[in-house]
Amino acid sequence: MKREVEDGVILHGAFFLGPKAFYRSLREMKPEEIARIRMMPVSFTNALYGEEDAKRRARLDARFVNNAMMATLMGAAVSDGLEDGQVISGVGGQYNFVAQSFALDGARSILALEAARWVGRKAQSNIRWSYGHQTIPRHLRDVFVTEYGIADVRGKSDAETIAAMLSIADSRFQGELARAAKDAGKLPKNFEIPAAHRENFPERTSAALKPAREAGLLPSFPFGSDFTDVEQRLIPALQLLQAAQRTPLQLPGLLWEGFMRTPDAADEECLARLGLDKPSDLKERIYRTLISAALARSK
Repeated sequence: MKREVEDGVILHGAFFLGPKAFYRSLREMKPEEIARIRMMPVSFTNALYGEEDAKRRARLDARFVNNAMMATLMGAAVSDGLEDGQVISGVGGQYNFVAQSFALDGARSILALEAARWVGRKAQSNIRWSYGHQTIPRHLRDVFVTEYGIADVRGKSDAETIAAMLSIADSRFQGELARAAKDAGKLPKNFEIPAAHRENFPERTSAALKPAREAGLLPSFPFGSDFTDVEQRLIPALQLLQAAQRTPLQLPGLLWEGFMRTPDAADEECLARLGLDKPSDLKERIYRTLISAALARSK
């Protein structure tokens, strides 16, 4: 650590969350090491008031990283609910952290979100022109990150913010989003998304990451997990099968692949974990065949 937060303490923590190995490592830390971690109430980290001078000294150049479900082109974020009134979660400390990033010297707020998601069989952009519910208002816009890049929008004009957010949006939706902004008079009619940002497609990202994944450099759980090796093999296979169900024409291909192959010992372990080692009816045999193909594809 480059800087102590106070009196030899390098970290204030409200709670810890992780796999069993993580908890074990905490328990086994030396007394002098554990003394440098000070457990504090959630309110201590969420708020700047109360011991403000000390907090300001400790939080110089702080980086507050949070997740969001959606964001708008104008830089608002949606993290806790939907526009129909459905509550997804509590706001938690997100608003507090974002507000602190504007109150502290050198601090920044970073909100990460996926550029798109599946709703049933249809892909939908998580970057919207507008949305009927907001967790973080547009006047607190700062840094947004998707799988396609970074939009640093603090202090930017509305037009600059919209252009930056379009650059990290999924390209399947960029045209529609840009038209909405132009219709609202927020972008010039002749605005065009730069060529470098018009290839934001999931397939391109997967292809770019494939060599690193095959080399074992991008494990699914880089900080450890309580999932067994078998369960970790099953997760991508089940995700692949779920994606195939959104485009049913893929299922016959998967079924044929599964029918033509014989599961190896590792596959059999996975099938047994799902109770498909001895299928009892046609439905289970079909599902076993699909899982077998998905396991082969996801290796």
